[in-house]
Amino acid sequence: MTPESWNGGGPRNRAKIMIVDDDPDLRQGLSLRLRANHFDTFNVCDGYSAIAMAQKEKPHLIILDLGLPAGDGFAVLKSLQQYPALSTIPVIVLTARDPEGNEKRTLESGAVAFFQKPADNDELLGVIRASLQAGWGWGGPLPS
Repeated sequence: MTPESWNGGGPRNRAKIMIVDDDPDLRQGLSLRLRANHFDTFNVCDGYSAIAMAQKEKPHLIILDLGLPAGDGFAVLKSLQQYPALSTIPVIVLTARDPEGNEKRTLESGAVAFFQKPADNDELLGVIRASLQAGWGWGGPLPS
């Protein structure tokens, strides 16, 4: 299996972010924003593919929607925790679901942050950088 789209090819010292969302427009737009901020990205569109690609590609950070086909975001979070090599990858949830109840459950399931769509780009980038800087899966220099 190969990533649905791989937008890497840059220097190997760039953090690799996996975007998991069933909305192709969101995946494309978010990927463009992240690449413009010197991150490498690859996209998947369902829960099953998310686990398979995380195992294969070993991203430094995952941006995850909760409403996915083939395993929702909570199932993905649970599966990530079951694999030692994946359990330390920081996961940021970006979803259209109501924060009421979902935010608490998301954080209790292992995510480092919860954002409701549409998210503020600057705030999301700040949390991405902070999560990577905290040592959760990334040891290289961060883009500014």
